[in-house]
Amino acid sequence: QVQLVESGGGLVQPGGSLRLSCLASGSIFSISAMGWYRQAPGKQRELVATITSGGRTNYADSVKGRFTISRDNAKNTVDLQMNSLKPEDTAVYECNADVQRFSWDIQSYRYWGQGTQVTVSS
Repeated sequence: QVQLVESGGGLVQPGGSLRLSCLASGSIFSISAMGWYRQAPGKQRELVATITSGGRTNYADSVKGRFTISRDNAKNTVDLQMNSLKPEDTAVYECNADVQRFSWDIQSYRYWGQGTQVTVSS
């Protein structure tokens, strides 16, 4: 199986910074896209940022210029640096990864972490 574990959430004041990390482990041959999503209370899950294995990134308009996604392909990790945080960034942040588990199976499957809480409040 494949497990994704996030870390780095917490409580931060408006204007502050946090760095989230996500480690993928288990039966992994390769990972194509990795990403971060978030879900605030009473709202639908929304995309925050994604990154391909080649480093191409995509961001939600609401976080452009404030958040930076990065990954280490050798370590199967993806990070999210969040700066200039706002109260509306408060949510549970979840990472995901599109994983090819075996060399003989070209199908990729999307796996999700459990999520980490980010609260932006004074």
